[in-house]
Amino acid sequence: MRQIKHPTIEQVELTDIMYALADPTRLEIVARLAKAGRKMTCGEFDLNRPKSSMSHHFKILRSAGLVETVIDGTEHMNSLRIEEIERKYPGVLQSVLKATTAIDFDIFRQPPR
Repeated sequence: MRQIKHPTIEQVELTDIMYALADPTRLEIVARLAKAGRKMTCGEFDLNRPKSSMSHHFKILRSAGLVETVIDGTEHMNSLRIEEIERKYPGVLQSVLKATTAIDFDIFRQPPR
């Protein structure tokens, strides 16, 4: 089975994350993954972009360490690496998503103490 390479969290740089999120299409992908709170296939995004363009955007998001893609048969299942990114760069992803959308992301809520 073919596997896709991802950077370790130690290899993830803040500049790469910010570069990846600077593109509106990639920001939309990340926002939709965050809102869904689950793995999504590439086809679920329906952003009216060619398949080759979407593949490029996912490659950039993977290289930046934001997205993990797992191949399941013929499907590419994508998920955000939220926990890892939040541990390394607390608040960065949350701030970017809150600044660009009006969505209240439950994934960033702290459990009651």
